[in-house]
Amino acid sequence: MMDNLRTKANSPFIKVLLAIIILSFVLTGVAGYVIGGSSNDAAQVNGQSISREQLQQAFSQERQSLQNYLGDKFSEVAGNEESMRLLRQQALDNLINSELINQYANELNLSASDKQIEQAIFAMPIFQTDGQFDSEKYKRILNQYNVNADNFAAQIRGDLVRTQLAKAFTGTEFALPSEVKQYAELFLQEREIRTATLSLANVEAKQSATDEEIKAYYDMHQNSFVSPEKVQVSYVVMDAATMPEQVVTDEELKAYYDQNLKNYTQAEQKHYSMIQVASEKEAQAIADELKKGADFEVLAAEKSTDKFSASNKGVIGWMEAISTPAEIVNANLSEKGQISAPVEYGTNFVIFRLDDIKPENIKPFDSVKNDLKATLTQEKNVKQFYDLQQKVSEAATNDNESLASVEEVSGLKIMTTGWFDKNNPPAELNFPAVINEIFSERLVDQNGSTSVNSDVINVEGDRAFVVRVTQHEPEKIEPLDTVKSDIETLVKKQKANTELKAEGDKLLAALKAGEGDAALVAAGTQFTASETVSRAMPQTPIISAAMAMPKPEAGKVTYIAARDAQDNLVLIQLDKVTPGKATEEELATLTKEYKGMMEAAINEALMLNLRNNAKVEVLNLE
Repeated sequence: MMDNLRTKANSPFIKVLLAIIILSFVLTGVAGYVIGGSSNDAAQVNGQSISREQLQQAFSQERQSLQNYLGDKFSEVAGNEESMRLLRQQALDNLINSELINQYANELNLSASDKQIEQAIFAMPIFQTDGQFDSEKYKRILNQYNVNADNFAAQIRGDLVRTQLAKAFTGTEFALPSEVKQYAELFLQEREIRTATLSLANVEAKQSATDEEIKAYYDMHQNSFVSPEKVQVSYVVMDAATMPEQVVTDEELKAYYDQNLKNYTQAEQKHYSMIQVASEKEAQAIADELKKGADFEVLAAEKSTDKFSASNKGVIGWMEAISTPAEIVNANLSEKGQISAPVEYGTNFVIFRLDDIKPENIKPFDSVKNDLKATLTQEKNVKQFYDLQQKVSEAATNDNESLASVEEVSGLKIMTTGWFDKNNPPAELNFPAVINEIFSERLVDQNGSTSVNSDVINVEGDRAFVVRVTQHEPEKIEPLDTVKSDIETLVKKQKANTELKAEGDKLLAALKAGEGDAALVAAGTQFTASETVSRAMPQTPIISAAMAMPKPEAGKVTYIAARDAQDNLVLIQLDKVTPGKATEEELATLTKEYKGMMEAAINEALMLNLRNNAKVEVLNLE
């Protein structure tokens, strides 16, 4: 895709930018995708392949977004195989939906040109510095999210097409004023209510539970009283932070510098400007003016048809030989201020000027020595850490009788734990990868501990573990005596809820019959003063229930019973419903919100229809 953009763009300035962008991705090892046939397919949508590489990148993006959102808590999710499987499934579903939308847009002859994609990318604030497109920032951000440049351009194309598709369905008059008015009246509606509360705690305090009731509850709900699988573990922990700092000599630094001199060499760079016009005749006329001493920058600003460079007096910027377009190379500009003859470029003609030259520059050893020392010291530290892991791994594998060999080769002390279950591990072992390994079939089977050592388990913070399950207790149903106190509380609450519901039903019947005052007094409660509630308020179970009540007839009230957040029973009396009245500002906001809701509903219905009528084959989710 990006190669096509580079080939088809009408502007050499665009070509230069895209060449720089593409080069940056080649140098950093980010390449495009090649769809290789059915063995490489994750899915097919109406015969169109979605490659496993596409799925992996989409999954990586989803994973990165989730990590940014969850922060430190991400490790808990990442260590859960089912969560990661669902995330991968979500990534595949999104790819399938995008492909279906693209196919449908093609049926409607909707498309987005390469030029539109260029403009969309260059206009994104996230890629700009001081209001201008910044190729380095573009590279850095796409690298951060593991996004391939080709696929990113394809995503932009899809977004543009989907925008056209949305407009085709919704149009500018999609939200009728009458519909928005009704929506505003409903959304801003206010209700006057009174409430009377029957306390669950008060009723529960009066309850009792016999041994027979407790036993019956236990027999009926035994699966609710399961003690989880538990283990005791011995382990060895390797921590890079506790290992001795490695030393790098000056001789090693100089040798590394000499062997990697290209990394400290800035290639020659040339700075170019350009003037683009539509015909050779115009270009030759400008060339003649320049020979007579005309100002290149003035002519570029006044006559160049390339808006990007013209707005900057013709400047297209610095570039190295490897990223310089062939049209500029073939102009053979070698001296500062040298101006080319008109160069044919597509349907246009361009005059280039070489503004300046930066010669090749090699950074002196002394200027990079400190950075080199930090880098090589870190590399040595890492090697030391992983050499230790290698020794520990071999010892753990070769001697499965215990961790004694691991302790011997590493000099690290064997640690032990008390009993714990999967959901309550000791803090020092509380890493998803470690816990998943401890409770895996490799270390624990139907007979208990398998009496084998784990391999090295790496976790964040430059730490690694080898673990061994020494004792195992399978999942079991807790004996009645152990859970009797808990069951007694549950039985009392169950009785209280039954009694409370019966009392609530009785009060509702009395209120609807016009005999509510005496019934409320007998129940030891009364209605509160009137209060006004609405959907704009923070929602509680009582407010939500009140907003769902049927509107009372004129001069009458309606009643319902609901539970509050503490599970108390609350009788709600609805006295009055007042339709909402929106200000002009509120109406504008609600119109936009309403349109968004309707467009989302239509898009969802369209997507559902496309999925129902499509032939989708999932071939490989891994």
